[in-house]
Amino acid sequence: MQYMRFGSYLTILNNFVGDTLTIAELEARKLHHDFTELITRAVQPALWLLIFGEVMTTVRAIPTGKLPYIDFMAPGILAQSVLFIAIFYGIAVIWERDLGIIHKFLASPAPRSALVLGKALSAGERGLAQAVIVYLLALALGVHLNWDILSLIGVLVVVILGSALFSTFSLIIACLVKTRERFMGIGQVITLPLFFASNAIYPIAIMPKWLQVVAHFNPVFYCVEAARFLSAGHIHELAVGEAFGVMIVLTVVVVAWATRTFNTSIS
Repeated sequence: MQYMRFGSYLTILNNFVGDTLTIAELEARKLHHDFTELITRAVQPALWLLIFGEVMTTVRAIPTGKLPYIDFMAPGILAQSVLFIAIFYGIAVIWERDLGIIHKFLASPAPRSALVLGKALSAGERGLAQAVIVYLLALALGVHLNWDILSLIGVLVVVILGSALFSTFSLIIACLVKTRERFMGIGQVITLPLFFASNAIYPIAIMPKWLQVVAHFNPVFYCVEAARFLSAGHIHELAVGEAFGVMIVLTVVVVAWATRTFNTSIS
């Protein structure tokens, strides 16, 4: 009896993983058929690194420890790129809802959580593409980064987690709003405060005290801290394990929230 029950659980898990990967593959095909999105998305991190980073590197007053400013900034721009791509990912859900595609997915036997996780994984692929772009730009600018395999794998995990977290939150917004215009407005309102109230382009230490408190409730802060430690060997506020732990917990919570929202708002 216990063996049969274990086999049943294993079958359910296998079906869930299969459904999740199928959704992720379908979403990834869109990216494979249109690489112009990656090219246009590469412009923003390039401008930040080539112009802002190169200029601010000459300012010696920024307390980045022993790191040159451009080395300090590069992981922050990586986190920014992940945020800006993932937070607008939900607009595709509005298109799919208007075209009736989402309802076809919901009519399938695949669980809602598989749909959410599949889309989160596909967002992770877009985030990885941005990571490659940022690393290539950093290499061209002479930024000193850790190139050992464990550090690179850690950065990839940070990018995937960050993409999953912000894209899933974007899906929640897409489920709640009715128009693409309103979604874009909300996305703009969210991204800039998250970016500037983080340690992406300046240390927490130079912020006003109230903003330092706000920054510790900002998920971008933990994404930047983990990426900066792994890529540059530099961390100020907390251990890298704590940063990973916060990101994992937030991702699980947001995925559960998005699954519930899909059940109540779309179906």
